[in-house]
Amino acid sequence: QVQLVESGGGLVQVGGSLRLSCAAHLYIFGIYDMGWYRQAPGKQRELVATITRGDSANYADSVKGRFTISRDNAKRTVTLQMSSLKPEDTAIYYCNAVYENSEYWGQGTQVTVSS
Repeated sequence: QVQLVESGGGLVQVGGSLRLSCAAHLYIFGIYDMGWYRQAPGKQRELVATITRGDSANYADSVKGRFTISRDNAKRTVTLQMSSLKPEDTAIYYCNAVYENSEYWGQGTQVTVSS
């Protein structure tokens, strides 16, 4: 059973914007800390942004001021609004959910920024 489903990836030009969404099929969504991670070709997966169940957001330095993470507990979704995109933002973006010893990952959505 797929717990997290990402959508919204695609091809965008430098300076453009994209909005990623993650639909979480989790029993009690509100207890999970949620996050977005990304993995570029040949690189390790890295944190992009997280948002706690208390709505506290944290960002990688590389995306601060350009990306915004938000969550809607009623809709069981977490969103990553990305703007001023750069070629180095090109990666597969993964949704993540964590609660105590439980952790889930989505299948990923490709984001490609062309120069």
